[in-house]
Amino acid sequence: MTTADYVALAAFILLWIGLNWITTSARFFDRTSLTQAMIERRREWIYNSLRRDLKMIDTQILAGLQNGTAFFASTSIFAIGGCFALLGATDKVNAFFADLPFMFNGGRTAFELKVAGLAGLFGYAFFKFGWSYRLFNYCTILFGAVPMMDYVDADRATTERAVERVIRMNIIAARNFNAGLRAIFLSIGYLGWFLSPYVFMVTSVFIIVILIRRQFFSDARLAILDINAP
Repeated sequence: MTTADYVALAAFILLWIGLNWITTSARFFDRTSLTQAMIERRREWIYNSLRRDLKMIDTQILAGLQNGTAFFASTSIFAIGGCFALLGATDKVNAFFADLPFMFNGGRTAFELKVAGLAGLFGYAFFKFGWSYRLFNYCTILFGAVPMMDYVDADRATTERAVERVIRMNIIAARNFNAGLRAIFLSIGYLGWFLSPYVFMVTSVFIIVILIRRQFFSDARLAILDINAP
């Protein structure tokens, strides 16, 4: 591990923290983020469910959110297993990287530390996805406690409190899911560290730019905010 390695790792962590702060803030670059826009759409969806007694559509949406979260949690587990398998073949993989002309070979210990960091990254993602899955499960239960149409107008205040509980739980679950997804995306940039710390810094910045663009300058954001609609 060289000074450049430590600098690249510190830059990666700072970029990750900065990305989390940017994406969770309501506005940045004087623009509403994609995540914040989706929070408002979640609120619209839950309140819209009060106007229908048959809520199969809503339960299917919640089931889809849970299934997507479970998929990424399982993927993270497989990725962690791949990292441990990589540790078991350290000599072979390290020898392969050592033959590359543009590869900065820091030795066996440095390689194992990098793989351990990658496993930690996937472990963080797994815990986020696992917690998100559980919160979506709680959200389903809270949604079942929302009164039916006949009781909405009879006690509007109680109904709105029940709806707000569902919305808050759904937003918290989505926030944890997004955190896990960002960790998966950033792991792609982390792979550049196996080539050299300078490649690591370039790939990390590249991934961060892509994620910021999707949050604040993408067509998906325009569609959700209904901007430039025909």
